[in-house]
Amino acid sequence: MASLFMFSCIFIILSFSFNQFFFVTSTEFEVGGDHGWVVPKPKTDQMYNQWASKNRFNVDDTVHFKYKKDSVLVVSEEEYEKCHSAHPLFFSNNDDSVFKLDRPGLFYFISGVAGHCERGQKMIIKVLEPANPPQSANSNTTTTDSSNNIMAPISSPVIVSSFMVSFFGVLFL
Repeated sequence: MASLFMFSCIFIILSFSFNQFFFVTSTEFEVGGDHGWVVPKPKTDQMYNQWASKNRFNVDDTVHFKYKKDSVLVVSEEEYEKCHSAHPLFFSNNDDSVFKLDRPGLFYFISGVAGHCERGQKMIIKVLEPANPPQSANSNTTTTDSSNNIMAPISSPVIVSSFMVSFFGVLFL
């Protein structure tokens, strides 16, 4: 009975370790680093785009904006170019805003305070495609024989988990 309890404890610990090792977690980026979300100084009007280009953004990462007496808007490309939006996709003016990058592609950010965007307080973030993009249902199956029996593929984490259970099950019997 003690070996079963010990096996259960080891399995739980290894399962948590396994999940931390194989599953990517999201990252929170501090926009502008130590400077935060402020109007750039003259001649540094591309400050935020330069900052964004030095980072690699993935789906589910977040961007954290720290500012005082300002705002942050997520807008369309056209509104970004105009430095104005009547209906932003996202708006916050609470001095401490977090925005989740929930899809691959481009995100356009501007300040909502008049004149700030024109002086360079704007940014484009490119979110990368996932390393293993989800496949359609048709391409995610494998035919096992001519009678059209379908078998779904098994992911690597499932195979490794099964191996760990089998290995430790034999070890403690």
